[in-house]
Amino acid sequence: QVQLVESGGGLVQAGDSLRLYCEASGLTFSNYAMAWFRQAPGKEREFVAAISRRMGRTGYADSVKGRFTASRDNGKSLMYLQMNSLKPEDTAVYYCAARLYSGSYSKQDDYNYWGQGTQVTVSS
Repeated sequence: QVQLVESGGGLVQAGDSLRLYCEASGLTFSNYAMAWFRQAPGKEREFVAAISRRMGRTGYADSVKGRFTASRDNGKSLMYLQMNSLKPEDTAVYYCAARLYSGSYSKQDDYNYWGQGTQVTVSS
């Protein structure tokens, strides 16, 4: 039973930092490329950040480059998203996703498993 569980969301003010967590179970974590997506109110879900299986290579949406950092600990089956200099437009439900097979790191349909999401709210 594959399960991805996000945590760490909350209510913060613009300029603050927050660290999100995604804990995976029921899979061999190092075999999966991982990613963060988010869905803001009234908008479609969009790509945020991705990290490769073992080397930890990352890719980011232009909107978060320089502010967000994805990382992972394969020994703990954990993926992180460090979010700094948060802006009101970062307000969204953040989802972690796992991809077993080759594909596009930013394409939602290429990911096999998804978490339930964690709410991040940034006030102005």
